[in-house]
Amino acid sequence: MKILVTGAKGFVGKNLCAQLRNNKEEVFAYDVDTPDVMLEEWCAQADFVFNLTGIDLPDEPKALKAGIVDFSARLLDALKHHGNKCPVMLASSQKASLAGRFANTEYGKSKKAGEDIFFKYADETGAKVLVYRLPGLFGKWAKPVVNGVVGTFCNAIANDLPYKVNDPTVQLDLVYVDDLVEEMMAALQGKEHRCDYDGIGAYPVRDGKYCYVPVSHRVSLGEIVSLLHKFDDQRKTLVMPEIPSGSFAKKLYSTFLSYLPASKVAFPLKMNFDGKGSCTDVLKTVGSGQFSVEVINPGMTKGHQWHNSKWELFVVVSGRALIKERKIDSNQVLQFEVSGSEMKAVHMLPGYTHSIENLSVTEPLVVLMWTNEALDPQKPDTYSLKV
Repeated sequence: MKILVTGAKGFVGKNLCAQLRNNKEEVFAYDVDTPDVMLEEWCAQADFVFNLTGIDLPDEPKALKAGIVDFSARLLDALKHHGNKCPVMLASSQKASLAGRFANTEYGKSKKAGEDIFFKYADETGAKVLVYRLPGLFGKWAKPVVNGVVGTFCNAIANDLPYKVNDPTVQLDLVYVDDLVEEMMAALQGKEHRCDYDGIGAYPVRDGKYCYVPVSHRVSLGEIVSLLHKFDDQRKTLVMPEIPSGSFAKKLYSTFLSYLPASKVAFPLKMNFDGKGSCTDVLKTVGSGQFSVEVINPGMTKGHQWHNSKWELFVVVSGRALIKERKIDSNQVLQFEVSGSEMKAVHMLPGYTHSIENLSVTEPLVVLMWTNEALDPQKPDTYSLKV
């Protein structure tokens, strides 16, 4: 398909164009610096149009009219001129509802006027129009301040800049940019989600006048800031907060990482040395254990310890090792010779004392170790016993 994207250099536009290109679509990327003749040419060829053009200026009526209303009219006139009745998507805003806190805002009025132009165009031409009243958006490539509060806080905390939260209890309705892009990909296939509105709130309707993104999140400013500080502290604590699949936290963490300065992209780890090598903790989780890297010097053996409940998984990534395990009330020893050239994961069984020996007399042994729980110094569940 040939896809025209207006506002292609904006926050949503960059994310959408990247995914369209991933999908091998032909993208006509239009922005303010694109020659006018190209818009005319692309309107003649397009199989689908995403109109993401907006304006960053707040309530300035003339600028809003030029950036939102006038451009919408110009785009639709070009499609009509070429007799192109391809589907057209409009990225509007929940502020266009002019309800509640959005009543009488100039931005909301301009967005509502843009919607009206699109619906009139649909009535006149029979073309399919998809109007999305989007709430706040967040994700990679959002500009601080310009593209919403989440990007502003991510940028401030990632870069150690001052910021202010007037009321941490304020609730926000948010859509992650990847969820929006996924919905736009569905719209390309005629599988958009339809809705109508009761004030600000959308409710699903099979043949609704509007469209919406079915995945959204309602969170408080306080929750956002708290999570961001945990993410920022991770390079010091190594503790990764719980980020379940599909959760707001998971999407926020991806967003936060995109704002990291070079000075935080890489961070040092504390290597704990002894005469036999070193052990370095890499990552600790709230409920899924921790990861460490063990380096064992040539000819050395480490371990000779056991656990009641804790279990571990060893993976030799470089070198050759002999792993031994013995049930503490038995003389039978399990032995596993493993190497980085043919990786195997070996369980350290609860109730079995275990050891790992570097079989090389010249090269260090490197082992990735996972333990099902982070070390609790008050309850280490680790006891010394020779295999």
